Amino acid sequence: MNDIGILPHLQGRAIHDGWSSYFKYKISHGLCNVHHLRKLKFLEERYPQPWVTKITALLLKMKEVAERAKEKGLDRLSEQQYFDYLSLYDVLIEEGYLANPVLERIETEGHKKRGRVKQSPARNLLDQLKQYKDSVLAFLFAFDVPFDNNLAERDIRMMKVKQKISGCFRTKEGADNFCVIRDYISTSRKNGVNAMDSLRMAIAGTPFIPDFVLSG
Repeated sequence: MNDIGILPHLQGRAIHDGWSSYFKYKISHGLCNVHHLRKLKFLEERYPQPWVTKITALLLKMKEVAERAKEKGLDRLSEQQYFDYLSLYDVLIEEGYLANPVLERIETEGHKKRGRVKQSPARNLLDQLKQYKDSVLAFLFAFDVPFDNNLAERDIRMMKVKQKISGCFRTKEGADNFCVIRDYISTSRKNGVNAMDSLRMAIAGTPFIPDFVLSG
């Protein structure tokens, strides 16, 4: 990750799946809640407990409320809304802990096991939801933070399609050119510029350049 050179110099917020190595970087983080919803769905199917269903509904409700507020031109929720949602979130986390106590070590005669006791999937998820609460709910505090990291995964998908289905890359130069073009189109779209218009601009010698690059 250091060699890639993105996270060590990132000025914004990294939206990711909660892999512990990412948190070694002293940057702002946001956790992908689609990953959380998948884990909650698994728990709901395999180890159903009331808190699982309720916190799933809460995350989706908070997403809906944040999106509705953005559509109204607001840049934040009211203090009362924050208090209500965070309080309910905390209550459900504690409900989850009560339903999933720490497992005790089972020792057989003459054999003393060392290391950490393996936790249940529910307990592991609860630990992440509690320890990284600010990152889980970053989308609720700052409306420019997405609910998930789907946008990044969509950007990567075309590269994987090219590698697996479309015949791979014959040369490194070809792969580099592909990445430059995809990067340019993706950046244009994210800034509200039509892909075809941005390509015409590039061919004409006046490529689209985001404002933050110009100002930087």
